Parts: sequence; structure tokens; C-alpha cells
Amino acid sequence: MKKNLFLLLLLLSVKLVKADEGMWLPYLLGQQTYADMVKKGLKLSKEQLYSINKSSMKDAIIIFGGGCTGEIVSNEGLIFTNHHCGYGAIASASSVENNYLRDGFYAKSKQEEIPAKGLSVQFLVRIEDVTAKVEEAIKGSALNERAAKLQGVYGEIITAATSGSGYEAKVIPMFKGNQYILFVYERYKDIRLVGTPPENVGKFGGDTDNWEWPRHTGDFSVFRVYAGKDGKPADHAADNVPLKPKHFLPVSIKGVKENDYAMIFGYPGGTNRYETSLGVKLKTEVENPSIVALRDIRLKYMFEEMKKDPAVKLQLASSYAGIANYWKFFDGESKQLLKYHVYEEKQKQEAAFQQWAKGKPEFENVFPQYEKAYKAWAPYTKERIYLTEGILGSPLAAFASSLGALENAILKKGDVKAAAAAADAARANFLKEENKPSDQKIMAITAQMFYDDIPKDQHPIGFYEGLKSFGELNDEKTYRTWAANVFNNTMILNDAKWKAFVSNPDATVLQDDPAYAYASAFVKNYVGKYLPLYTQFTAENNELGRLYLKGEMLRQPNAIRYPDANFSMRLSYGQVKPYKPRDAVAYDYVTTIDGVMEKYKPGDYEFDLHQNFVELVKKKDFGQYIDAKRNTLVVNFITTNDITGGNSGSPVINGNGELIGLAFDGNYEALSHKIQFDKNLNRTICVDVRYVLWCIDKLGGAKNIINELKIVK
Repeated sequence: MKKNLFLLLLLLSVKLVKADEGMWLPYLLGQQTYADMVKKGLKLSKEQLYSINKSSMKDAIIIFGGGCTGEIVSNEGLIFTNHHCGYGAIASASSVENNYLRDGFYAKSKQEEIPAKGLSVQFLVRIEDVTAKVEEAIKGSALNERAAKLQGVYGEIITAATSGSGYEAKVIPMFKGNQYILFVYERYKDIRLVGTPPENVGKFGGDTDNWEWPRHTGDFSVFRVYAGKDGKPADHAADNVPLKPKHFLPVSIKGVKENDYAMIFGYPGGTNRYETSLGVKLKTEVENPSIVALRDIRLKYMFEEMKKDPAVKLQLASSYAGIANYWKFFDGESKQLLKYHVYEEKQKQEAAFQQWAKGKPEFENVFPQYEKAYKAWAPYTKERIYLTEGILGSPLAAFASSLGALENAILKKGDVKAAAAAADAARANFLKEENKPSDQKIMAITAQMFYDDIPKDQHPIGFYEGLKSFGELNDEKTYRTWAANVFNNTMILNDAKWKAFVSNPDATVLQDDPAYAYASAFVKNYVGKYLPLYTQFTAENNELGRLYLKGEMLRQPNAIRYPDANFSMRLSYGQVKPYKPRDAVAYDYVTTIDGVMEKYKPGDYEFDLHQNFVELVKKKDFGQYIDAKRNTLVVNFITTNDITGGNSGSPVINGNGELIGLAFDGNYEALSHKIQFDKNLNRTICVDVRYVLWCIDKLGGAKNIINELKIVK
């Protein structure tokens, strides 16, 4: 216990972070950090931010879906989040006849709200440090035993924390496994779509403006959480009632000024700021370029089909958006890591560590072991990426690979009936989103890219030799002909053949299917040869990372430290500020509706607007949402807050605890932020809540939603 207490003190006794770096655990908010927040403009107490026994701000912050943040903004469970977070639900609710994605939608009453099937939200109930329990359970474990023992003790802790409560929980390691924290959640499953702007508002600028400032995007959507009549979570039912939350955020329409305090609560998904130079090198030289190249080609063929047909655009919208978002991120991340010499900076830090570690048995071999681990895995990194982003980037191949579970059930005499039923249900979902013309092209080109770019001794044995019957292996036509054959002959795309198969599952029939034969050849090649190597590398990397950071804590006990983002609740704080990205260029801290109209291109895929939007702006009917200083409507603003993926939809909150905007993006000049925060250039791009309300009120005519909010003027 003394060791754990000493470690916790090390973690909390930190100097103030330069600029506004840091994603802080609300319940471990150190006094120095809190004092700096107050100095910058916070007017709330620590207990108003996070409390177990009383309602606090943390009770208004939710996990939205599987990877975003949302906030409760009324006493009837109204949710604000990003448009791109609600994108899948909006697309699913839409049809060619009622195209809410294209035209927007606002429920004028609760009866008009649309159930969002499969969507849920989670509220954080409590947090507990369980480091002592975890470390006791894994004490003395060998490296190859550690993962299994961790899962075992996690399960025991979670069971004890949730038994009989209906709650869910997870144990999350912090500081590379030097601390362990339990998070307990309550999940609500009856979520309904209340409102969304048209896509050309919610996604204005498309991929061109993604990760860029200046920005002019109305990235918001509105949902509501429903509960049973007892206020507890319940499956969707007509007689469910809007949730009465413990806390909701008032909405300020006072507007933002330069240097205003800005706080962001949410669930940042992942950073790796204690990464080594070895990891940075592998990322910039192999991982990111491979991902970008493979996603680029997938997006190209999807976009070709989406432009042709509104129905196809709806069908592929959610998938395309997810692929495109991080295609640009990975490209920008590599460029920024190289531009700012992050690899060289990491090397300097590691040299200092190694000098300190001399003569300390626990730490002196950390980097020799790191180098050995990377040397063993690096030659196979590209093969793994080309499988996940390339071969399985084909939706047909990805679905076909999932049939491996059915094959195992047949061969190992498991519950074949249940496995076949699961496969049949999964196929039905797959077919809803399958676009054959784009997928066939994706399958052909990614199979060829694997052949061209991956060493021949890493290819599935015999697969490419079998393709020679379709032509020469260096000829693109060969792969197109082969892919057409797969699509024409797979039972997955043939209802009669599929029905016959699932009614009498046969391993030989499955193995002979061309789509399954293709996918399984690559998956089994990876699982048999390279997955054990990757598992070993991951285990070694995790353990060495723990030791490296533990050593750094001892070497520099007063250095700046906070846990890497890992989709646990965090808060960051900063200010509304402009920036200068390069010589002779200066960016303001807000954008306005004037900039929207300057970018407007009638009929353009990314910069079009509905005519009623254009007419409304021409009339300058901005109502109470107008910015008095500029005499126009502010659309977006930027802050110095530290966020990352998962923070999408997070509330931007002023010093009084009032909502002033929604965070939705970072800026291109600081895309190295997952590995290294840039104290000069890092900015969070936010949609101004006044623009959100104007879109709901003036553009959407949904006064009922406005009337539900607690608006602070």
C-alpha cells in the first residue's frame, strides 16, 4: 500500500502544464490544476464539477453511442452531440422519400421523435482507484501470464462493483499500467432522434475542410434519452418517458470573446504521448503511409458510386464518413510528426533516461529490450495493415471472414444451428449496406496492392498462384476479372444458394465459396503466422512502456504528467484564442455566416446550401443569436483545449458551467497531438451554440426545442 500511495502522490504532484495541455481525471483534480482553472476564469467548485454524493457537471456528460460524447441540456433528457456522431442514426432513419440526412429534420413534438435503433448512452456513476487490488493479483506474474491474470482480476472487481445493480463497469489502466481505475456506468437504450440540420450544414465543407481552420460547419444533432416510468433504463417502449437527469447544462447565448475561459468535458478516445522514438519511426515510415494509401483507394471507388445515386449515398454515407475522417488524420499526423522532429525529440528524452538507468537493474535494459521487440515485429507490420485496411477493406471480404465462426462450429461439432442463425442475421445487415460496384473494385485493387507491396514470403501459400488462371499477376485486368468471378459466384450474394447452405451447413461448401476462400486464406495466414508475433510484441511493448514511464516518474518526479486518453471521462481547460499557423498568416478565433456564404457553391458536393438557408441569411434574420460585436452570426470558434477523438460532441463550457459550444475537430497544423501536444499551434474547433440554436429555431422552425432549454442571456 505504501508503494501505491507513493506512486499516486507522484502522479498528482505535478507542475502546471504549459499552455493548456492535459486531459485531467475530474475526480483526481489536483489543487494546483484547479487553481490554474480558477485563474483562467472558472467560477465553480471542485464538487460542482465532480461529486459522487451530489449532482454535478459529470452527471450531464454522457458516452454517446460507442465512440462520442454528448451532453444533457434540458430537464427532459435532451441531448446535444455532433452531427457526425449522430450520422449513422440519421442515415438509418432516412429514406429516399424522407431524406433527413439531406434535408434535415426536427420533431415538433415528442410523438414525432424517431427511435434510433441500436443506439445507447452511458452515464458515469462513480470512479474508484483499484490499483492495490490489481497489483496484488498480478504480483510475480510472468509476461505471458500477465494479460490473463489482468482479465481475471478485472472480472472480479467488475462483478463486485455491479452485482445486482444493473450497472456496467470496466477497469482501465492509467499511466501505461502504473495505476488502475474502475469506472461504473448506467446505460440507457431508448434513444430517439429529435433534430438534425441538413447534411450541407452539419457537414458543410466535407472532406476538403475536415481538420481545417477556418471552418464553417454546423456539426450538431439533437437526441433524447428515454427511461421507464420508474426513471430506470428500459428497452424502447411507447410508454417510456423522457429521462429526468441529475444535472443538465444551461445554454449561454452571451457569445465568446478572446481569452474567455473554456472547459471541455468528455471521453477522449486515445493518445500515446509516452510513445518511444521506435514507435514514432514505425508509424511515420510504415503504418500511416500504408493506411492512407489503402483508405484513399477505398474512398475513391465509394465516392464514384455515391455521386451517381442519392440512394447509394445514403447507403454508404456512414461508412464513407468513418473511413474519410481518419484518412486525412493519418496523413496529417505523419507530416506534423516529421515537420516538428518528434522522433529526434523522443530520442533525446530516451538518451537521458538511459543515462539515468545505468546501474538500476529494473530499468537499465528497457531500451535494449525495446529495440529487440521492434526488430522482431517491424517486418510484419505492413502485412497486418494490408490485411485489416486492404483485404478486409472490402465489405464482402470482411463479412466472408466472419463466417470462420460458423466453419469452426461445423468442424468442431459445436452449436451449428446457432452459428448458422447468427451468420444469417449478420448477412441480412451486411446486404443493407453492400454496394456491389464499389466493393468489387475495392476487392480487386486491394488484392493487387497486397501482391505488389507485401513480401512474397508473407503471402498466403498458393493463393496468388491460383489467380494465374485469370491472367498475369502484374496486370490490373487479372484482378478485375477475378473479383468479378468472386462476386458472380459467391453464395453470400445469391439468396437461393445461401438459403440452401444455412439450412444444411456444410464445411466443404463454405470452403469452396470464392469469397470465403479469399478472405479465409488471408486471415488464416495472419492468424497462423503473424498473430502470435503481434501478441508477443504487444505484451512486451506494454510491459516495457510501464517500466519506462515508472522510471521517468522516478527520474523526474515533478514533471508534467496526466494519463493518456483512453475513453475515460476527462476534462480539459483553456481559452478562446487565435493563432498564427505560419509566416505572415494569422487566424481569427471565430468564423461567421459571411464565411459560409463566401464558400457556398450551388450544386457542389461539399459546399452547397439549401435555398431557404441562403434566403434566411440574405434577410439577416439572426434573432437573439446575433453577435453584437460583429453584427452577424458566429458559426465556429477555436480554443486552446486539449482533446482527441472521442471528444466529438463534447460540451464547451464557460466559467459559470454554461454551454457555449460543441467541440468537433482539431486543426491540421497540430495533428501530431496523439503523440505530442503542440503548445503553440494546438486548437480545438467548436460550433458556436448560437449557430446551433439559430439552425434549430430560424432554419428548422423548432421553437419547441428552444423553449425546452434554460437559456442564459
